[in-house]
Amino acid sequence: MRPQTITTARLVLTPLVPDDADEMAVVLGDERLHEFIGGRPATREELRARYLRWAFGSGSPDEHWLNWVVRADGQAVGWVQATVSGGSAEVAWVIGVAWQGNGYAGEAATALVAWLRAGGAHPITATIRPDHHASAAVATRAGLAPTDREIDGERLWITP
Repeated sequence: MRPQTITTARLVLTPLVPDDADEMAVVLGDERLHEFIGGRPATREELRARYLRWAFGSGSPDEHWLNWVVRADGQAVGWVQATVSGGSAEVAWVIGVAWQGNGYAGEAATALVAWLRAGGAHPITATIRPDHHASAAVATRAGLAPTDREIDGERLWITP
């Protein structure tokens, strides 16, 4: 399974490549973004190295790492990803602080889940911190529902 360009009413999700690191360093550079995702903003060089590793994949023929840049009006505003393994997929999304509050995460996550479903992935899951209400709203919009299960302090969400 390879990422393909996904288009929505307002967004274009383009497969992420190492050359996206310069643009994404700006999008992901706000310290506030890391309140829920942890860590610190990565440098351009760190992102380029990470994206190069992602491009090579997990090394397992049964696990596929799929990553997209989320673009609005041609400008990068965040990224979405899916790890597909054994027919199931785990998804995640990040929208830069400057572009939050526009519904981009919900629109991108919904498109990603639909694309994965069309490709036969089931179930589709995400893990979200219980106090991250914005991500819970995104997961709900994308068709995932919370479970009672927690993984490393995060609630597991799953498609029905």
